[in-house]
Amino acid sequence: MTSYGGDGDRTEGTTTAMGHLTHRDLNASRERLRDQVAHALRAALISGELRPGVVYSAPTLAEDFGISATPVREAMLDLAREGLVEPVRNKGFRVTEVDERDLDQFTEIRALIEIPTVGRVTRSAAREDLEALRPVATEIVRAAREHDLIGYLEADRLFHLTLLGLAGNERLVETVGDLRKRSRLYGLTALDESGDLIPSAEEHLELLDLMIAGDAEGAEACMTRHLGHVRSLWAKSGGPAER
Repeated sequence: MTSYGGDGDRTEGTTTAMGHLTHRDLNASRERLRDQVAHALRAALISGELRPGVVYSAPTLAEDFGISATPVREAMLDLAREGLVEPVRNKGFRVTEVDERDLDQFTEIRALIEIPTVGRVTRSAAREDLEALRPVATEIVRAAREHDLIGYLEADRLFHLTLLGLAGNERLVETVGDLRKRSRLYGLTALDESGDLIPSAEEHLELLDLMIAGDAEGAEACMTRHLGHVRSLWAKSGGPAER
């Protein structure tokens, strides 16, 4: 990734609208602030609050957060290393755009990893470890029903990565976590408004029930359907081009 030479003042093509990010509760501790800002920005990227192709300046975002520009710039550089944004010299950072081909490839890789892993975990995991995920699966459904998009995304990420973690392969979890960051759920707001998000949320409880019952084949089929459902929701929402 190209190195970044600094942020300029607010320029044409740079947006300042941050919506509810201005109200985020950020701890002032220096060692945690960078990570907290990065987390808040990732959530905004995933939900579409920060839009693909748009340039955002660190000083302007810092004003919205009510903090200095340094931790925001550092957090944006972290996102740049993840491929979520790219530096634009003397302007800020542009949110990277993901096309249909990218989304198809991300989904294919996730399917190759997650579907057999779900089957393997079903056969090997302790029942109590799977049951421990029920509150998280329930939280996903609650968030979808209450239109809590950030809560939905955070619970969804926790569920999937914790479930994969039961396979005992940390690199596998890191890989899927990275794919999730890069693919993001485009059109989430539109899906929420149409009610299409709730059926996808409820699939997490269905998957968990199958795994607890020891039905590895059924769990793999459910995971296959879930990933296909997520991809079809991207297409139905219009994909990244309309975000």
